[in-house]
Amino acid sequence: MGQTSLEALSGQVSNPSPRQGPEDSGSSQPHHHRLDHMGERLISQVAEWLEHERTKKQQRKTRRVYSHKRKSPPAEPERERGRPEEPGEPSAVEQLTRHHRRYSIDSQSSDVSLDRLQRIIDDSMNALGLNSIPHYRPGMGRKSHKKRAHHLHRTASSDTEYHDGDVRVPSCDAVLDNSKTMSYSGGKSGEGADGTSVSSRKVDKEREDWIKFKNDVLRIAHTLRIKGWRRVPLDTGDTIDIERLSGALTNAVYVVTPPQELLNNTEGGKKAPAKLLLRVYGPQVENIIDRDNELNVLKRLSRKKIGPRMLGTFENGRFEQFFNAITLTPAHLREPETSKQIAKRMRELHDGIELLEEEKDGGPAVFKNWDHWLDNTAKVVTYLDRKGRSGGLGPIRGPADAWKERGLICGVEWAKFEQALDKYRKYLDDYYAGHKNLRDQLVFAHNDTQYGNILRIRPDDEKSPLMSPQNEHKQLIVIDFEYAAANMRGHEFANHFTEWTYNYHNVTAPYACNTSRYPTLEEQRRFIKAYVEHRPQFPHAGSTPNLTPHDTPLGTPGLGATTPGSSSIVDFMLDARIPPGGYKDDEKRREEQVEQRIKELLEETRLWRTANSAQWVAWGIMQAKVPGLEQKDGPPEDAEAKGSQPAAIVSPEEQPGGADEFDYLAYAHERALLFWGDCVKMGVVKMEELPEELRGKIKLIEY
Repeated sequence: MGQTSLEALSGQVSNPSPRQGPEDSGSSQPHHHRLDHMGERLISQVAEWLEHERTKKQQRKTRRVYSHKRKSPPAEPERERGRPEEPGEPSAVEQLTRHHRRYSIDSQSSDVSLDRLQRIIDDSMNALGLNSIPHYRPGMGRKSHKKRAHHLHRTASSDTEYHDGDVRVPSCDAVLDNSKTMSYSGGKSGEGADGTSVSSRKVDKEREDWIKFKNDVLRIAHTLRIKGWRRVPLDTGDTIDIERLSGALTNAVYVVTPPQELLNNTEGGKKAPAKLLLRVYGPQVENIIDRDNELNVLKRLSRKKIGPRMLGTFENGRFEQFFNAITLTPAHLREPETSKQIAKRMRELHDGIELLEEEKDGGPAVFKNWDHWLDNTAKVVTYLDRKGRSGGLGPIRGPADAWKERGLICGVEWAKFEQALDKYRKYLDDYYAGHKNLRDQLVFAHNDTQYGNILRIRPDDEKSPLMSPQNEHKQLIVIDFEYAAANMRGHEFANHFTEWTYNYHNVTAPYACNTSRYPTLEEQRRFIKAYVEHRPQFPHAGSTPNLTPHDTPLGTPGLGATTPGSSSIVDFMLDARIPPGGYKDDEKRREEQVEQRIKELLEETRLWRTANSAQWVAWGIMQAKVPGLEQKDGPPEDAEAKGSQPAAIVSPEEQPGGADEFDYLAYAHERALLFWGDCVKMGVVKMEELPEELRGKIKLIEY
């Protein structure tokens, strides 16, 4: 659950740095910028020619060696076999002889010339502040472009969004350490993150760490060649603004703003480097999130213009496009119009991204996650269960110890929880009667549509297309695709509806699941009806794998596939036949079909809510800090003897004494209570089979 809270920050203007030439950020460019641009282009063209000449030279050398090894020249080397020589045309032997003689004469001088030219290119690159061959090859075919990129091993730049039809994202192997920085921003002199007074020595140390962090951010932005940011000189991190955004559970998220003096400089029509969204991954979070898969997903989304554009990645984080937007709140989810807009955007995501065959074969990602996380989850829970049974748990010093008051994390011992989930999975297998029926209904799902992952863009222009009623829902964008994968529509709805019950900004219990806030049946119907009736409009035919641009909103009962319907071209023909029974009967049939589909999806949502809860139970357990438990190797019994460090996944903002400590084990416990409530309602387990203490605590949702 990557939660972010984006607040709009404004301002856009920039100055070139003394060393780095400014980049192309608008139609109006200063004279020295045009010169730098032309210089980079010239270097690119000369480097391409140089590589071409060296390749030809190597080929000539190879042919020369080959001809020496043969007793006679190969027949017809330059001419199609069987074609007679034209009158006056040199023979094949004469061609080879002339070529060999010319190569021998020019070989030594060409070596010197090419080496000298290479030195000229290197010197010119240093003068322009370039660390790699720039990319300027308009008019070149794709084949030669790809060949050139292979020869030069060019590092991609964020200035280049696509290459050979695919998204190119620059990357580097830098690691950004944010563990010592103060919360959110640089802080105020004499005050800590909580407003309490601190010693001047501590303030100075925190300020020093903060400036170092900002300089590291700037250095990585330079390395990735993020557009415009090379204008900000290195080691001037104290001039840029970095604001930590609250609420992130998996990542630490920041807004990076260029120096104020550049924002205020509007002379010459120059644009400032754009603000950036910086995301720093929690340490060891790869145990939960497959970052390679996430980046591949983001590239697939970029092809469809969905979500923020990635600008560059490094070892433990990435830079993204920053939107002038606000993050939704729990109250927004309950607004009828906002809820319908979310449903429309969800439909566009499900229908706009085609699943790969291997994703379909792998089945619902909710169970793939569970199976992948199972070993680590079991290790943590069995350790805590054993500690609970042994007694003598010690004092409660903070969120990391609060589990001692609640008892068993899952309400029962881990083995019983796992047995209940296995019974539930067997229930699903019987319900769908085979993998194929399930496979055919999978869609590309976000899987974490909580309010903090949904932004509303604030258009700068009142005449923006986003302001028109038909496009108003497109003001909403979804971020954080860390868990995006193949899942059922019902699972996506269940996840979203369950997120209605949370307020992660609650001061006393941000982990609590308040089932009274779960959407009512009418609110669920309103959401799903908007989803079913929405007809996504896609800009390109190839962008709609699941639907035609005006396809029917209905699906085959029990399946997710669509069928030809109301928006056939026949509907727009003046001489089209009147449907049997007239238009009123036809409209009535369509309404009945819509109602039937809503009913099916409501049932599917209830069915998959249990799986969704189980997944987040495991997630919360893996995120928790568990002192005394070794994370990866060795049985739990060995952990205390070895005196290992805190286990599981510890985000930088969750370090002891951090301002945003979140009780992950409490979150897992609350989710487990919801899991048991759904198991009882489904009949997977009987109430009397549960421990008496658990019976009074389970969370039941009646609809």
